[in-house]
Amino acid sequence: MPQIAQLADTWSSQVFWLLVFFGITFFVIGKIMVPKVMDTVAQRDGQIAADLAAAKAARDAADEQEEAWRVKENENRAAAQAIVAKAKDEAAAKSEKKLAAAQKRIDKKLADAEARIDEARTEALAEVENVAVEAAQDIVKTLAGVTVTKPVATKAVKEQMAHG
Repeated sequence: MPQIAQLADTWSSQVFWLLVFFGITFFVIGKIMVPKVMDTVAQRDGQIAADLAAAKAARDAADEQEEAWRVKENENRAAAQAIVAKAKDEAAAKSEKKLAAAQKRIDKKLADAEARIDEARTEALAEVENVAVEAAQDIVKTLAGVTVTKPVATKAVKEQMAHG
């Protein structure tokens, strides 16, 4: 084969060009491209570190603002609860006064009703059933505010007088 026979004549030039090519490739990649890539990686790492630091600072600031907001919210809640408690106390005092006045009125009405019943009993001893019917109607009307008809009251009085 003629190619193998030429190999002995051309191997030194092929090795020379091989070394030249790999030398140029090493120089171009090692001295020009790799430093640019490393600079880009370093810049990217620096940017990431700066972004992380900024994010941490923003998170810390947000945590501080949240804590301040929570403190303010707790103060506002405490103030609102104090206002509500004060309003409840005032309302309870007003209700108690109204209830006391209403109780006095009810007691007076009850005393008046009892007096009328006693008076009716003593005046009309002969007409016990009629008086009892009228008294029962007055008691129910005065205490419950409900009007009871005379036949219903007469029936109830008769039942009670039969048992009593």
